[in-house]
Amino acid sequence: MQPFIEIMDTTLRDGEQTSGVSFSSSEKLTIAQLLLTEVKVDRIEVASARVSKGEFKAVKGITDWARANGFIDKIEVLTFTDGKTSIDWMIETGAKVMNLLTKGSLNHLTYQLKKTPEQHFKDVAESIAYAVDKDIAVNVYLEDWSNGMRSSQEYVYEYLDFLSTQPVKRILLPDTLGILIPSETRDYLRPIIQRYPGIHFDFHAHNDYDLSIANVLEAIYAGVKGLHLTINGMGERAGNAPLASAIAVINDYVKEVKTNVDEKELYKVSKLVETFSGFRVPVNKPVVGENVFTQTAGIHADGDKKNNLYFNKLMPERFGRERKYALGKTSGKANIENNLQQLGIILSQEDLKKVTDRIIDLGDKKEVVTQSDLPYIISDILDSSAIEEKIIVQNYVLTHSKDLRPSVTLKISIEGEIFEEHAQGDGQYDAFMNALKMIYCKKERELPVLTDYAVRIPPGGKSDALCETIITWDYKGHEFKTRGLDSDQTVSAIKATQKMLNQI
Repeated sequence: MQPFIEIMDTTLRDGEQTSGVSFSSSEKLTIAQLLLTEVKVDRIEVASARVSKGEFKAVKGITDWARANGFIDKIEVLTFTDGKTSIDWMIETGAKVMNLLTKGSLNHLTYQLKKTPEQHFKDVAESIAYAVDKDIAVNVYLEDWSNGMRSSQEYVYEYLDFLSTQPVKRILLPDTLGILIPSETRDYLRPIIQRYPGIHFDFHAHNDYDLSIANVLEAIYAGVKGLHLTINGMGERAGNAPLASAIAVINDYVKEVKTNVDEKELYKVSKLVETFSGFRVPVNKPVVGENVFTQTAGIHADGDKKNNLYFNKLMPERFGRERKYALGKTSGKANIENNLQQLGIILSQEDLKKVTDRIIDLGDKKEVVTQSDLPYIISDILDSSAIEEKIIVQNYVLTHSKDLRPSVTLKISIEGEIFEEHAQGDGQYDAFMNALKMIYCKKERELPVLTDYAVRIPPGGKSDALCETIITWDYKGHEFKTRGLDSDQTVSAIKATQKMLNQI
């Protein structure tokens, strides 16, 4: 049979230890439902016993739903060696599986509990016996196990010998402080698994040295039967091993091992947890980061067009995502062509070069250009190409202050002649138009009447999105429109106005 790895997600317990993160009861229930029904993890650890009344309510809500839908044996709660107290708390919530936190290093046992191994084993045995008597399935954590293997292996093996005699379903081996390097993970786990072949061991990685996924991989090679992971790698300090990355690595590099997790749901649950937690996912985080399926360099986009030269196994479609091509100063024509193709737009080579040059120019100014901006850029470029610029707005200073009228100082070139004027208005653009009218009055020229003013921002546009201003003019009974494009709304209106000046 193909080896199977159980995936236990501990976002709702260990992940909630991320600094500043606390899920509401309804958020916990939603995440639990999504993990079990859509992502299809095998188990979820949802809380620590005795934390608060709110935590009790959250666990009760999850267990009520789980019991009604056949998932009750997949809900786990962290308990402590405190006699019956935390076990009774857990039983009252309706949970049926406990993860008993015990000491996996002699250092923790001696200095935190101040007990001997024999005393600790006796306490553990009593907790296990009480839980089993209450029909509770028992898993046991060996807290600080990795340090225990480094400094007190004799104690760890003595403890494992004891646990092998107990009615325990799983033994959970955590790298509590994230200290392991991959070779240690393999060297510590392999002899344990060989010595106790009938015991189900889980591995619980932390990411303090950014080695959690490498350690997960070594744990699988060593023969563990379960992994503890969190969405977006949430967790205390540097966090836990991230669910999405672990599943991608298993599916691509340990093909002989099977999990139940549905890759296509990983991005969806990542975004949901990001929203609920306020814990922002770095844009370059593997699998779920916003930029990880975005090609920026033009040479990469060109290679993708020709033979998928810059693709790897991590195809975005696996995770319900799509490849994007960033637009900026390094884009090149290939990136822009890929974006245009996705929009169904075809341009001549001449127009494509003009659009490319404009995007590079925007990139040099550190403007963020998105695919949604492209139609506006194209409209602006093609519109501008047809206009001979005899009148140029050379410079302007716009001011806007509380309780003071907006003002503008304007410098403009009309067929080589320079004019400068200052004016105020009801808004910055109104002040600009007033200054322009003063200049045109000196030239004894008539300006069109502004009949409509519309602003468009790409769907989902952020505060730095490109803004298109479309102004409708009436000039001696003839109506026409001009467009301006800029990330600043007033500037885009000024650009539209300059086009108007060159058309009348």
